Amino acid sequence: MTTYLSLFLAALLAASLFPAQSELLLGALLLAGNQPVWALIAVATVGNVLGSAINWWLGRYIERFRDRRWFPVKPAMLEKACGWYHRYGRWSLLLSWAPVIGDPLTLVAGVLREPFHSFLGIVCIAKFLRYLLLAVITLNWFG
Repeated sequence: MTTYLSLFLAALLAASLFPAQSELLLGALLLAGNQPVWALIAVATVGNVLGSAINWWLGRYIERFRDRRWFPVKPAMLEKACGWYHRYGRWSLLLSWAPVIGDPLTLVAGVLREPFHSFLGIVCIAKFLRYLLLAVITLNWFG
């Protein structure tokens, strides 16, 4: 159970605006082979989606503080994410898994009032496919 909790928390933190990653832990757990692959992918996906949902919520309610020094996203990064979002719309959330741009995109979705149901559906697909691909690559190349 601590394995799943650790993976969940790592994935949740990785999807937050804090610099973190969950891929190494997931890869190590996959290679250890002590848990079912599907369960590890599911736990990582749920944690990562929850982290993104927190970003969406923050975007909805704290965007008015974006000019404050303590605001977690740098203005240039937020503007870049807004540009992506305005250009590609909600489908830019398929990049929510990507380093650097993904987390700000989920925050911007909240700022720009993306409906939560469409946000959640697209982010779930993106996060699941990323972890599935990571599992396939890890097990085929290193396992």
